[in-house]
Amino acid sequence: QVRLVESGGGLVQAGGSLRLSCAVSGTIFTFNIMGWYRQAPGKQRELVATITRDGSTNYADSVKGRFTISRDNAKNTAYLQMNSLKPEDTAVYYCYAAISVITPKNWGQGTQVTVSS
Repeated sequence: QVRLVESGGGLVQAGGSLRLSCAVSGTIFTFNIMGWYRQAPGKQRELVATITRDGSTNYADSVKGRFTISRDNAKNTAYLQMNSLKPEDTAVYYCYAAISVITPKNWGQGTQVTVSS
C-alpha cells in the first residue's frame, strides 16, 4: 500500500523558512508527478507547486520566488523549501504523488505550517 508521509511543518515567524519533506513508501514505482497543495481555514485547497520526475516545476503565483520544490527520485522523496514566509502562508500542507495529471492522486496526511506576524 502506497503511503506518503510529510514532515517539517511547524511554527515560524514571518520572514522565516521551513523545509517540508514528503517520503513515499510501499512502492518501488517512482511517480511521475509530485507536488504540494495547501488549505487554510475556511478556504479551498490550492495548488502550491508541482515537480515532474525529470525535474520540471510549476508554482502558484503567490509563492513564486519564495518556495522551491525539489525531489530525490532515488529516495522517492519530494521537498518544499519555503523562504520569506508570510502569515498568509499559514495552512495545512498536503503532499501528493500521481502517475499523471489525469490519474488519481495519492495523498499524505498533511502537516501544519503556521507563520506568525
